[in-house]
This record gives sequence, C-alpha cells and structure tokens, in this order.
Amino acid sequence: MSAQNRRPFVVANWKINMMPDQVGPYLDTVLPALVGETDVEVGIAAQDLYLSQMLQAAKGTPLVIVGENSHWEDDGAFTGETSPKALAALGVEYVLIGHFERRKFFNETDETVNLKTLAALRNGLKPIVDLDEDLSAYGHLVPEKVVLNQLQAALDGVTEAEMAQVTIAYEPTWAIGSGSAASADQAQEAAALIRQSLANLYNRDLANSIRILYGGSVTPKNAPAFLCQQDIDGILVGKAALDPRQFLTLVDQAKK
Repeated sequence: MSAQNRRPFVVANWKINMMPDQVGPYLDTVLPALVGETDVEVGIAAQDLYLSQMLQAAKGTPLVIVGENSHWEDDGAFTGETSPKALAALGVEYVLIGHFERRKFFNETDETVNLKTLAALRNGLKPIVDLDEDLSAYGHLVPEKVVLNQLQAALDGVTEAEMAQVTIAYEPTWAIGSGSAASADQAQEAAALIRQSLANLYNRDLANSIRILYGGSVTPKNAPAFLCQQDIDGILVGKAALDPRQFLTLVDQAKK
C-alpha cells in the first residue's frame, strides 16, 4: 500500500487549554466546514469533561472525537483516571496513548503505555500511540534505539488484526511546544524507520497500511512540507489547532 492509499489524518490536541465557553463556538466554526469531507479524517482530542458535549455536537458529521488518555484497567479503585470501557461506551473512537507529557509529568513508562494500548484495543478503541525522543538526552535527531524500543514495547502482545486499528504518532520531545519543529526530511527519516520496524515486527503489507503522524510545533507554514512526505500520513497538532480557522487550514493542507 502506498501513501496514496493511506487516508490523511489530522488531529487537534487541545490538552487542557480550552474553557467550557470556548468549546461550542470552536465546533460551530469547524463542523460546517467538514460537511461531506471524505479526503481527510479529522479528529479533536479533548479533556474528558468536554467529550459528551463534543460527541453530541459531532454526531452525523465526519469529525471524530479523541480521548487524551485512558487507564489500563476497565474499572476499579483508580481515582482520577479514565476508564477505556467508559470511553468506548460514551462513543469515543480514538484515544491518545503515551503522549510525551504523560511520560514526563505523570511517570508513564513503556510498560504502562503497552498496558494502556492493550486495554484500549480490548475495548474497541483505536489507539494513537505516541513515540518521542529527547534530543538533550540522546544527542541525535533520530536515536534509533529510543524510538524503536518505545515502538516495540508499546506493541508487545498486539496482534496483527489489532494492529490494523493502531495509528502511530512520532513527536520529538524537543519540538513539542517549542516553536522549533523537525525539518520535513528529518521527520520523514524517523517515519520511514518506524515503518520499517513495523514491517519487521509484523509484515510489509501491514506496515504499509499503518498511518504515521508527525507532531511537534506544527503550523500552517510548515505542515505542507510534512504532509507531502512518503511515510507521513498526517499531523498531531497542539497550539496551532487552538484557533479553529488555523485548524481548518491544516485540514485543507492535508488534502493531497
């Protein structure tokens, strides 16, 4: 399968930036522009407390709603966590797993990322599994050992059939929120490495079907260069996606 057969995927990650009175106006701007959209899959990841409102607003539209995190158990004594079973029951389709900020601030590890990935799949959610790298720690843009170890650990126990539901997001830690994105060539190098690793773990046909997103200081100015790369199938956008019109510009740029 070539890049032309992988439907581009553009995901906004609001993190905890939006206030309750901003959600409705944002969706009022975005949803009409997505009517009939089939060329690009469009998602918004938001805080748990907004998900029900967003799902209701997006019903019958192409917009998919994404959870920002979920636990590795379906239920139990885990105060403050989000149940993957509850996300699925709510109607959430995708969930971010292992974002760099979860690793940095909440002590997530390769092991917990794997447990969360398996739990999401067990509940019918589609994981967007995040891979990061720390330039200051590893001293090279594509530290092969770091990225591939994270990939292999996250997918431990994931079957070939389940893997078809997984999206991979590559986000160099040093680029997230820094205003300094990787170059398009550097991002392509990392994405190609990830795809080859997927071929080694599974098979070439499956690897060629998996979407790989780039994230890290993506803007309307630099996004086209990422989106035209052979192994990059979309973008995971933070700050630039907080403006709905900028986000729609990024969606339009993904129509390759």
